[in-house]
Amino acid sequence: MGTGLHELLRSLRVWDPAVTELPPLDPDAAPGDPLELFTRWFAEAAAAGEREPHTVSLATADAEGLPDVRVVMLHGADADGWAFATHADSRKGRHLAARPYAALVFYWPVLGRQVRLRGPVAVAPAHEAREDLHARSTGALAAALTGRQSAELGSAEELARASEAAWERAEREPDAPVPSWTLYRLRPDEVEFFQGEARRRHVRLAYRRTREGWDRRLLWP
Repeated sequence: MGTGLHELLRSLRVWDPAVTELPPLDPDAAPGDPLELFTRWFAEAAAAGEREPHTVSLATADAEGLPDVRVVMLHGADADGWAFATHADSRKGRHLAARPYAALVFYWPVLGRQVRLRGPVAVAPAHEAREDLHARSTGALAAALTGRQSAELGSAEELARASEAAWERAEREPDAPVPSWTLYRLRPDEVEFFQGEARRRHVRLAYRRTREGWDRRLLWP
């Protein structure tokens, strides 16, 4: 089994020219604010055919400092930070309550790009969380109403019953409240833009927040 996995890994390519374009990144022409460059890159990823550019890996740590990571959805990005949502009593919600600091990484292989962010995480006002949830789909509301995220599940049948009841309520009450649903914002201290290059001369442009604004520097790939 291990040999088969090794052979499969050796057969795979990264950034196959048939499906990936590697555009140049000129650090000297990059904007002074990373949000502006992120917005541009996000739009370019979507236009290039990246199917889910809004999915992002979220890394947190528990009370003992042990790391965890999972994929979530980006709910927005502005001067207040990069937003995502979950239940306050979920595993990541508990992590953020104990250690309100996190990291995000977007990966857009169609353009050979990554964006990495690290910084403190704050809870948005409750009314913003409600507005965010109720602007989404019926399925999103049903999932939120099902609740108990990360808790141990007794059986698939138990989930099916809870989910069916949640779907019925979401369709009946599109404004149904979900008190545990929480909108978080990561306000980055650091943002790094990684642009892949065919000869492995990758460009890594790092922004670091200072009292005066943003400092930019290049990193070795």
